[in-house]
Amino acid sequence: MSPLIAEFIGTSLVIIFGNGVVANVVLVKSKGQGGGWMVIATGWSMAVFIGVFVSAASSGAHLNPAVSLALAITGSFQWQQIPSYILAQLTGAAAGQLVVWMVYRQHFDATEDPEGQKACFCTAPAIRHLTHNLLTEAIATFVFVLAILFISGAEMKLGSLDALPVALLVLGMGLSLGGPTGYAINPARDLGPRIMHAILPMRGKGESDWAYAWVPVLGPFVGAALAAILFTFLK
Repeated sequence: MSPLIAEFIGTSLVIIFGNGVVANVVLVKSKGQGGGWMVIATGWSMAVFIGVFVSAASSGAHLNPAVSLALAITGSFQWQQIPSYILAQLTGAAAGQLVVWMVYRQHFDATEDPEGQKACFCTAPAIRHLTHNLLTEAIATFVFVLAILFISGAEMKLGSLDALPVALLVLGMGLSLGGPTGYAINPARDLGPRIMHAILPMRGKGESDWAYAWVPVLGPFVGAALAAILFTFLK
C-alpha cells in the first residue's frame, strides 16, 4: 500500500470511529445517547489505535498535518512530502466524516440542536475566547506531539500492539486537556469534517463557524513546531 493511500485510509478510520462515537453519544435517539465524555475520550483513543495500526507500516501513521510538520523539523521526514501527506489526511478526514453522516443521517435530522449536530463534525470551545482557545490548542498539541516524538524514538517491543501507546496518549489528552476546546490537536481532523458540515444536508443545520475554524488549524501547527524544536534540542 502506498504511503498516501495509507494516510488516506488511516485518517478516514480515525474520523469514522472518532466522530462516530461523538455522534453516538450526542445525537437524538441513538443507542449511546448521553454516554458522556469518558465514552467519547475512550472512543477517540480506539479510533487512533485503529488508524495507526492500519497505516503505520506503509506511511508511518502521521494521520495529522501537525505530526508531519514536527517530523520534518526533526529531520525524520522530507519537507517536500508534506503537501501530499496533508492532502491525503484532509481528504481522508472528509471521507471518514461522510461515512459518519451516512450512518447517522436520520439521527442528524432528528436532532434539533444545531450545535449538537456540528459537534459530531468539528470542535468548538467550551468558553469562547479566541486567544485563549488558540493557546489551549497549541499547548495541548505541544504536549501531544512531544510525547509522540519520544514514543516514536523508543524501541517498542509490543509487536502488533505498537499503536497502543499512542492510543493511550490520546485517551489521556482527552481526559486531561480536552475540556476547553475539545482537543482537536490535528488540523485535518477538524478542517476536513468542518468542510463536510458546510456541504452535507441536515435538517435544522446551523453555521459551520468559520470564524473559529482557524484556531484548531493554527494552534496545532504552532504547538507541534515548538515540540519538535524542543525535542531536537533535548536530543
